[in-house]
Amino acid sequence: MYAPATLTKWVAAIAHHHHRPGHEFPTGREIVRATLSGIRRDYAAVGDRPRTPRAALLTADIVTIVAAAARNAVDGWAGAVLERRDSALMLMGFAGADVTMHWHDGVHVRLRRSKTDQEGTGTVRAVPFTDRHDSCPPCAYIRWAQVVAAFDHRGRPGGDPAPDHSGIVRYARVPWCWPTDDSADAAVRSIRKNGNLSETALSGAAVHKAVRRRAEQACYDPALVTQLGGHSLRAGFVTQAFRNGADAHAIMRQTGHTTPEMVQVYARERTPLVGNAVTILGL
Repeated sequence: MYAPATLTKWVAAIAHHHHRPGHEFPTGREIVRATLSGIRRDYAAVGDRPRTPRAALLTADIVTIVAAAARNAVDGWAGAVLERRDSALMLMGFAGADVTMHWHDGVHVRLRRSKTDQEGTGTVRAVPFTDRHDSCPPCAYIRWAQVVAAFDHRGRPGGDPAPDHSGIVRYARVPWCWPTDDSADAAVRSIRKNGNLSETALSGAAVHKAVRRRAEQACYDPALVTQLGGHSLRAGFVTQAFRNGADAHAIMRQTGHTTPEMVQVYARERTPLVGNAVTILGL
């Protein structure tokens, strides 16, 4: 059984492909709307896999949470390693991916498989450098990748990843260990309680917990924390991009959605102010 959200996206895709050549929308008929409405009611009544869309974390939220993670990082290997990983996770927003550095583009993220790429052909997306090193996604990834490289090459005694936020210039000069492509097999790894790195990628459940843990440490409202999860990162990206004036096609190139309708449906679930006429009244 497919979730109502999945069926809704498929209906939007069918409508889009009928609209392009100028055909009538079969999805606009009353029987289609009534069927989807009935599926949603039955789905909610049964209670299987209840739909719990995650609250979006916007740019200001990410910056606040990452700053709090840096302030709260404890001395020693375990705390510093965890901070570097979680900051990279929050700023990059990718867990199951291969990441390689690119001096002009920032980093190239190759997603091996995603919900929008069910055949697993893979896609490459660039994440550029920004003007602020404390919220620069490639900078955060480099800080984390240095830990991975040091651990893989020399073990835990290989270096002390003391928290440092002086910017990309420091890391470009190879302070103690420079990450190479062979140390980036798992962009975001799980970490044992003693701070030692695992060879396995971080699970979805662990990403979910990391987002909530860092938001809680940043003193976010407990009620909001319960609405957060790994999906909050992508929801926040789409939300912030729309609010900053990006069009659906530009967003699609990063999210991997195949139609503008799918992006717009995704955003409308979390962005009631997008396209809201009240926002232009100047009150």
